[in-house]
Amino acid sequence: MGAHDAAFNFVERGQLMGEQCGHLDQIREVTPSANGCEKCLQSGDRWVHLRMCLVCGHVGCCDSSKNKHATRHFHTTAHPLIQSAEPGEGWRWCYVDEVMIASA
Repeated sequence: MGAHDAAFNFVERGQLMGEQCGHLDQIREVTPSANGCEKCLQSGDRWVHLRMCLVCGHVGCCDSSKNKHATRHFHTTAHPLIQSAEPGEGWRWCYVDEVMIASA
């Protein structure tokens, strides 16, 4: 289980107990790249939860999923921000600063 799937520490406007996310300026208006985990759909695999990159719109599976494609996308592209793509969830996570960001 990845840090973004663990205990949630929500922050307002990128701040958490004196810490800040310095990557909020990278958030773009994006369109999801797929209706499921892009890579799992290609390979026929399954996922647990979906995460969407807030820089490019890539949709990948969470760290509770076997393939962890959202985190792999971060390591490949250095795009630091994701948002839950699950219905009813709007939280965001910064991989670099390891902070949860309340949705706008």
